[in-house]
Amino acid sequence: MTGLLTIYRSLTLAGLPFLELLLTLRMRGGKEDSARLPERKGRPSRPRPQGKLVWIHAASVGEAQSALILIDALGRQSSSLNVLVTTGTVTSASLMERRLPPFAFHQYAPLDHPAWVGGFLDHWKPDLALWMESELWPNTLLELQRREIPCALVNARLSDRSFRNWNFAKDAAARIVSCFQLVLAQTQKDAEHYRALSARNIVVSENIKYSAAPLPHDALALSALKLAVGERRAWVYASTHAGEEALACRVHKALKEKIPDLLTIVVPRHPQRREDIAGVCFEHGLKFTMRSNNTALPVAHDDIYVADTLGELGLFYTLCDVAFIGRSFSDDGGGGHNPIEAAQLGCAVMTGPNNQFQRQLYDDMRNENAVTEVHGEEEFITALGHLLTDPQALAAAKERTGAFVARKAHVIEDVLEQLSPFFQIPEDRDAA
Repeated sequence: MTGLLTIYRSLTLAGLPFLELLLTLRMRGGKEDSARLPERKGRPSRPRPQGKLVWIHAASVGEAQSALILIDALGRQSSSLNVLVTTGTVTSASLMERRLPPFAFHQYAPLDHPAWVGGFLDHWKPDLALWMESELWPNTLLELQRREIPCALVNARLSDRSFRNWNFAKDAAARIVSCFQLVLAQTQKDAEHYRALSARNIVVSENIKYSAAPLPHDALALSALKLAVGERRAWVYASTHAGEEALACRVHKALKEKIPDLLTIVVPRHPQRREDIAGVCFEHGLKFTMRSNNTALPVAHDDIYVADTLGELGLFYTLCDVAFIGRSFSDDGGGGHNPIEAAQLGCAVMTGPNNQFQRQLYDDMRNENAVTEVHGEEEFITALGHLLTDPQALAAAKERTGAFVARKAHVIEDVLEQLSPFFQIPEDRDAA
């Protein structure tokens, strides 16, 4: 083992009191589920099911969404699998609770302490481990390798910044990535990064998110919204972060001069920010309704409708023709969110310039003219106004976006083909 990894393992072995304190502080801050805190220490809260068990680890919400696509695809092909999904955040656990099929279940991932990881693996004894995207925990991966549990990195990505950081410890990085028997990279660039770190058996499979099932929505809720909105022109600013609600207000005020009936729908990424968002609307002198107030609907005089609820994004993508994807103009420097969900539900998709965490998705869409990227407030106002007032331009944008996602829907089949040597999946789910 390299010197850096030896130091890391020594620190984690000695650092148990620190990890205990960390969990306590996170719990007090609402970032841990107190009822399930033992899971974070490798003490599971349910028995292991009989039969084959595939463990899928997804760090947070973004990776969890990719994992759900993979899980659904596995379920369509095999009835004999049990799927254990681990994540590390309360939000991702809530997502899993709502979305997991009956043959899959969620546990919180243990922190990367050898004793906690050992207890976790002693209990679950997975037949296969699939890690999503980019989170690499040395103790866990090395223990999987020691126990000869097959392990693959799925939907792998490695940003330029992360790659530079790993390059400072190339020997340690090579030791860690050697734990994967297969790396399915999102892009050629990701593949090159992992290859430079001495990963083996690398295949470019593209991004699993292209194969996501469309976000669901409640039909009755959609009917109620359509009735409330009527003939008004509405657009949605989805997954907003701090700074973007104020931008939405300014854009609305600028466009309202030529679109008097305009309705701006703001869906914050973190609904608990609702009081701050209400304050922003007050500051801009705009009338608004908060959806969390007994599922209140927008009324005729509203400028802004704040959809401060969880799990309803599909509802607003279905309602609106134009979706601007958040965290691309946010105060935190941005990073972007997934544009595919909006595209799948027929929206013309817009984004700001700071979408670096989703860069490949946006690059692919931009190359096929399937997204409108704006680089400042005035450009935002002009481009959005054009789509909302020119029916032909709107129809053409929606058609290009829809064609793009239709062409990319094959990705999950390619991923399953690459994974098939790791386990036998019956051709017919009902035949097993």
